[in-house]
Amino acid sequence: MPFAVYVLGLAVFAQGTSEFMLSGLLSGIATDLHVSIPTAGLLTSAFAIGMVVGAPAMALLSRTWPRRRALLSFLGVFIAVHVVGALAPNHPVLLATRVIGALANAGFWAVALVTAIDLAGPERRARATSVVVGGVTLACVAGVPAGALLGAWWGWRSAFWAVALVSLPAVFAIARTVPNRPVQVDATVGARRELRALATPPLLITLLLSALVQGATFGTFSYLEALVTDVAGLGDGWVPLALALFGAGSFIGVTVAGRVVDARPNTLITAGMAALAVGWALLAATAAHPVAVIVLVPVQGMLAFGTGTALISRVLRLAPATSALAGAGATAAFNVGGALGPWLGGLAIDAGFGYRAPVWVSAILMGAALAVAGLTYRATRASAATEASDAIQVPEMSQAPQAPEAGQAPEPRGRVR
Repeated sequence: MPFAVYVLGLAVFAQGTSEFMLSGLLSGIATDLHVSIPTAGLLTSAFAIGMVVGAPAMALLSRTWPRRRALLSFLGVFIAVHVVGALAPNHPVLLATRVIGALANAGFWAVALVTAIDLAGPERRARATSVVVGGVTLACVAGVPAGALLGAWWGWRSAFWAVALVSLPAVFAIARTVPNRPVQVDATVGARRELRALATPPLLITLLLSALVQGATFGTFSYLEALVTDVAGLGDGWVPLALALFGAGSFIGVTVAGRVVDARPNTLITAGMAALAVGWALLAATAAHPVAVIVLVPVQGMLAFGTGTALISRVLRLAPATSALAGAGATAAFNVGGALGPWLGGLAIDAGFGYRAPVWVSAILMGAALAVAGLTYRATRASAATEASDAIQVPEMSQAPQAPEAGQAPEPRGRVR
């Protein structure tokens, strides 16, 4: 695997830390900037919306740029807004930096995914994808807890400074390792044609499945603290361990998927989604038992990110080779799920169903994903059978009449009355 692919994973680690670290910093931000915690929580929503909108927008903006130029531009903006965020005098300024940072993050993600595959080669598509996505899982394991610790020791601003500093090595490494060759994209092709090239049923279905899988994942992950303490009855000290176990399982899932998904992608995706549906339902049913929670949390993390990596790899495989929006579609679907799951989980809690309700929501989302996959499979089989039947009948209908053998009377064409 080229070293540049790992450099992209490092940059995604810093950006993933920024995306998720606010969960441990909201109270400090609210106190320092004199706003309520729900108002401070808008910083997380703004980042998620910026990621969803920014992925296709930034990919179209940079689709004719050389990859190194695009990556360095997005990463430079990302670092700059975190410096401004660390110095932000009030909430509106900090909110603006989160939106701009999300746009830059989305653009980097979209370009990084296709760049990693270009550098690694099509035969190692899934492995290159797993390295980039692995940056997010490492952020969950190490970056987010580290950000929370920094916030507790030196205030929330120190976490923003840390993200900017961790991103700097990636700038120099990308400048040295990523080739600056032109992108093979027809500059005369407009945005509408780019979008139409991706609007194929298999690709759209894969994006939908990716959003549902990620929605299930983050629907539970966002409320894992409450599940561990209020439902399982464990102390606050178990929360970092549960988060670390989830992150460790996620990293294992990404690593394993990167090595096996190129050989049997459909099998891994189908088996992974079925296992996730069963696992979320089992976790919801047994969440009051601490041992079950501690065992199932890393298993679900492994299945979720392993399946998610396989789906992202499939998106990049199904997309046209010259499309600038392939990585953007995968990034947007990932973040649609990241926003949808916590929102639905929160609705279930507000409805009075308790803190295990988000896990049931995760199971329902995976049930929906399996239903979509099943209906798609049946439709594909029916279409293939129809085409095969037509292919068999066409030659018979198009055959010319054969000449009679010697001494044989011609066969009558109709009944003589």
